[in-house]
Amino acid sequence: MADLDDIRDGREYGVGVAQRTDGFFLKGSNNLDWGMKDRLSRIFNPATGRTVMLAFDHGFIMGPTSGVERIDLNIVPLIEYADCLMCARGVLRALVPPTCRKPVCLRSDAGTSILTELNHNVVIDIQDAVKLNASAIAVMVSVGDAATEAETVANLYQAVDAGQASGIPVMGVTAVGKDMARDARYFGLASRLCAENGANIVKTYYTEGFEKVVACCPVPIVIAGGKKLPELEALDLAYRAIQSGASGVDMGRNVFQSEKPAAMIQAVGAVVHQGLKPA
Repeated sequence: MADLDDIRDGREYGVGVAQRTDGFFLKGSNNLDWGMKDRLSRIFNPATGRTVMLAFDHGFIMGPTSGVERIDLNIVPLIEYADCLMCARGVLRALVPPTCRKPVCLRSDAGTSILTELNHNVVIDIQDAVKLNASAIAVMVSVGDAATEAETVANLYQAVDAGQASGIPVMGVTAVGKDMARDARYFGLASRLCAENGANIVKTYYTEGFEKVVACCPVPIVIAGGKKLPELEALDLAYRAIQSGASGVDMGRNVFQSEKPAAMIQAVGAVVHQGLKPA
C-alpha cells in the first residue's frame, strides 16, 4: 500500500477549468462502454478514423484457395502492413504470431461450405473470442435470401448480445442474396438492418450511389474487396469508397492474389489513410 508517512494535501484541482468531455472519434460509437471503444480504436486509426483490414478467412468456406494455401508463407509477411486482421480461430491459433500485436476481427460463424448451401451457420462461444483477445467478431447476415435470412439475423442478435456482455464489438458482414440486385438500395437496406440489430461495424460492397449507403448507416462501414481485380482497379475501388464516406476496406484476394502483395497492401493503406488517388 502507499506510504502513510508523507501524505500531502492536493493543490492542483483545476478549479474553473471544465473537464474535457471529447466525443469518441468513430461514427455511432460515442455511447459505447470503455472496453468497446478501446477495441474499436485498435481496429480504426484514431488519427484518420479509418482502417485497412487484411482478410484471410476465406478458408473457412473455400478451403486452400489461391493465395491462402500457406498462411505462414503468403499472409504472415503482410501482417505488418495491416491495421487489423480478419481470420478464423483455427488459423489464428495455428499460424498467426501472437507477437504481431495486431487487432483481430475474428470470423465467428461457420457451418457450411462452397460445396453446399452457404450461410446455414452457428456462432462460436464468445468466451473463445475473449481467450483470443479479439478486438471484434464478425458474423454473416444474408439479407434477401429466404432460406437463410432469419437464421443469420438471429446469429447477429446472438453475437451482439454476447459481445455487449463481454465488451467486444460485432461486425455484420452482408452477404448478397441470390435474388437481390447489387445496388445502393439493397446494400443500404442490408447495412441498416445490421446496424439496427446492434452491429458496431458493417462490412458491405461498394456500388454506385454508395454515399447514400454510408449516410443511412449509423455505424462505420468498411467495404469488401471482393473478387480479384487488376491492381489499379482495386485501388480505384478503395479510393471511390473512401471518398464516398467508407471508414476503411477489408481486402483479401485483391492483396494476397496480387503479383506484389506487400506493395499492394501498402498502396491500399496510402489510399485509405492519406487519401491518395490511384494513377
